[in-house]
Amino acid sequence: RLSCIRNNIWLASCGVLSSGLAVLSSFGLMLFCGVPFVVTVANAPFLILGVGVDDMFIMIASWEQSSRKNEKSSVKSLLAETYAEAALSVTITTLTDVLAFFIGTWTAFPSVRSFCLYTGTAFVFCYVYTMTFFGAVLVLNHKREQGNRHWLTCMRVDVGKDQAENSCLYNACCIGSCSGQPSQPEGEHPMSLFFKKYYGPFVTNKWIKVLMVLLYGAYLGGSIYGCTQVREGIDLRNLANDASYVIPYYDDDDKYFSTYGPRVMVVITESVDYWNESVRLGIESCAQNLE
Repeated sequence: RLSCIRNNIWLASCGVLSSGLAVLSSFGLMLFCGVPFVVTVANAPFLILGVGVDDMFIMIASWEQSSRKNEKSSVKSLLAETYAEAALSVTITTLTDVLAFFIGTWTAFPSVRSFCLYTGTAFVFCYVYTMTFFGAVLVLNHKREQGNRHWLTCMRVDVGKDQAENSCLYNACCIGSCSGQPSQPEGEHPMSLFFKKYYGPFVTNKWIKVLMVLLYGAYLGGSIYGCTQVREGIDLRNLANDASYVIPYYDDDDKYFSTYGPRVMVVITESVDYWNESVRLGIESCAQNLE
């Protein structure tokens, strides 16, 4: 926002900080418990950041709606109503993510198991920090706005003075308006007004509804066809960097050795006396028969 009082840069920064704290807490706990750290775990912070920022937006939107409906309510009432509106959504999204990743720990691949443990635990910490740390930040930011304090310096803004003699830059940075008039509390966010006044009536038109159904039918048919074309397996080239020496190796392997089929190995599961010549001859004979 352009208002120096209503600007929520620090609030958004604390939302990102909350996700960072969740990553640090989960990584610290897993390393303390002896869970091996693999390279794929380095991708976890980006997943946590996406979910954490989404939860932050839900909390801020619920807080602003509660403040708009009950401008004279106490901070305690506003926070209670915010949690009543937002906590259910945040809880459900976190629960589904945590279940998905903890189910992934049943895999036989140790690297995937470690990744799922780190990420699932990070989601739990992200939920805890959103419900505690970020809620406290919401209250502090609300008190700052109520006290007409600047978003950057937290100094009180003198909105009652006549600032005509000051420069436009000073008024814009310190008052929130180039004209020198104090910035007024804002109403609904422009995006909310757009969806309410334009997008909502547009999608509820009967012809648009028919078009939406047809588009969804085409999408569903394409999805079903795509599922029938999916092949099981993994191309090891996709796991390497584009400049890696591994890619030419697999290209040459497919070009020159793919006609021979897969490698066949024979494993002897019992103790063998390799010093015995007759045993060695028997192993050689077995290998020749298999060839």
